[in-house]
Amino acid sequence: MTVILQLEDIAYNYSGLKVLDGVSFSMDSTEKLALIGPNGAGKTTLLNLITGLLYPIRGRINFLNQDIARLPTRHRISLGMGRSFQKNALFLELTLLENVMLALRNIEGSSFQMLRPLMSYKNRIAKAQELLESVDLWEKREFPITSLAHGEQRQIEIILALASQPKLLLLDEPSAGLTRGESNNLSRTLRHLMKDTAVLFVAHDLDLVRELADRILVLYYGSILAEGTPEEIQNNKKVHEVYLGTETKIA
Repeated sequence: MTVILQLEDIAYNYSGLKVLDGVSFSMDSTEKLALIGPNGAGKTTLLNLITGLLYPIRGRINFLNQDIARLPTRHRISLGMGRSFQKNALFLELTLLENVMLALRNIEGSSFQMLRPLMSYKNRIAKAQELLESVDLWEKREFPITSLAHGEQRQIEIILALASQPKLLLLDEPSAGLTRGESNNLSRTLRHLMKDTAVLFVAHDLDLVRELADRILVLYYGSILAEGTPEEIQNNKKVHEVYLGTETKIA
């Protein structure tokens, strides 16, 4: 397998507080890698360093054999990196189709006038239909975003992140706020849409981790406590201690 992402000795401080220290790992081009750990372990900070929202005080971040640790976010996106955030980033005052059309406009870098008839954008309409049909939401294309269930909104955010066909997709708590049924639907969506894409995702939903992850990193007080397959992490005593003995919940 081809290594797509490699971190070497990454460190980050916030207002003098050590948030990450000596984080090193790599992932392959189609790997699904879960990042778990207690609140405050540094998981979201690590995603922010990889995507360029923050810069490390030490270490290297190699993406597709290029050191990107000091590159701005837009350059990382142009190289093939995508991200979905924990909080809803959709335009709530617009319809589902309008949200998808705007996202495709941003990906294509072309103009989009809201008053121009939508059917004049035939290629974009076709792409929007393909994306929405992939999550069985094409029939709801004219619905306002606010009328959709939270789980459906999360699905939309993820397919929009995938619309640019990233080589690496980063997800921050993709199932946050979902019911168990919605989380199961999201898990199936992720497996269907991301089989050929490298995915690094932060999750507290350990059922989702079990379903999706090929490998798990456990972050604890800014360092990697353990890494391995879901089965190896399930049997790791140190991980059980971190999670206060909740053995049945460890992915």
